[in-house]
Amino acid sequence: MSLSQNRYLSLDVFRGMDVALMIVVNSLGSSTTYSPLLHAQWHGFTLTDLVFPTFLFVVGNAMSFSQEKYEAAGEGSFLKKVLKRTVIIFLLGYLMYWFPFVTQNDAGEWIVKPFETTRVFGVLQRIALCYGIASLVIHYLKIKGALWFSVIALILYRIILYEFGDLTLEGNAGNKLDLWLLGEKHLYHGEGVAFDPEGLLSTLPATVNVIAGYVAGMFLQRNGKNYETIAKLLLVGAVLLVMASWWGLMFPINKKLWTSTYVLHTVGIDLMILAGLVFIIEIAQLNKWTYFFVVFGKNTLFIYLLSEIFIILMWTFSVGNLTLYDWIYQNIFQSWAGDYNGSVLFAIWVMLTCWAVGYWMDKRKIYVKV
Repeated sequence: MSLSQNRYLSLDVFRGMDVALMIVVNSLGSSTTYSPLLHAQWHGFTLTDLVFPTFLFVVGNAMSFSQEKYEAAGEGSFLKKVLKRTVIIFLLGYLMYWFPFVTQNDAGEWIVKPFETTRVFGVLQRIALCYGIASLVIHYLKIKGALWFSVIALILYRIILYEFGDLTLEGNAGNKLDLWLLGEKHLYHGEGVAFDPEGLLSTLPATVNVIAGYVAGMFLQRNGKNYETIAKLLLVGAVLLVMASWWGLMFPINKKLWTSTYVLHTVGIDLMILAGLVFIIEIAQLNKWTYFFVVFGKNTLFIYLLSEIFIILMWTFSVGNLTLYDWIYQNIFQSWAGDYNGSVLFAIWVMLTCWAVGYWMDKRKIYVKV
């Protein structure tokens, strides 16, 4: 049996759990909600800050099953496949931010949304670039070389941030690079200024999250479903958490800068969660609850895109003086559940709506792959 055939339900569930949580934190009714569901303001860490790096980690997990097959097809075929997936995912992310391609001007007229103000980088774009870079690093340097690449990347990123800027919102080196490369109109403005948390420079340390996921996936396949495997995953996870805390005294954990300590911290947590899932699902065989998350795991990219488009459309259309998004939240959820619970229930409704589509697709064996 080849490694690619030895599937792990725990990895599929892990991916599905992350997608479900990603949809929830991206679709809260308002920012007046429980603090673990919001990103840290700057330095610091919350549950929400774990979502994106975990997505990259599970991308690496999936690569550990597919990379062998792609490489077996030959050098040219492998490079073509990696480039194709990278470009498609990047373009999907870019088009998602441009969607619905029209906007209303001050006169209330619908006009084509200008290219000059579209955001270039973003979540899917980062996934695409990290996947592409990690695939090439692992292909040419193998696992040992990829681990050395990761160490050098994390140290180099720390040096670049301190030598070419500071750790402030506007003064960090990544923001300076993005402004020089793209200009402020193509950047994210959700922080009140032109700053993209998924900018080009911080893609370097983010790639390490993918490589870590790949190495963890290969380790699982080669060592099997046993207590020794779980113990080693827990041990490495704990060591990384300690390293992140120690280094964090000098180099703070910061999701928006994607600091090297943030990488160590999130990979450490992911390894420990993965160990727990392997024990519960693969060894203890307590898996009757898993199907809900498997639905998300089988059409991960499609369901994520669906959730974002669903949210964008609700923001685009209006009911009276409110966007459809705000109208539904205020009249159906906030009106009886209050601010905190109403905000969460609205997000759960969005997540369950997307799950229902995924369930329908799974029952009809419809799986969208890139």
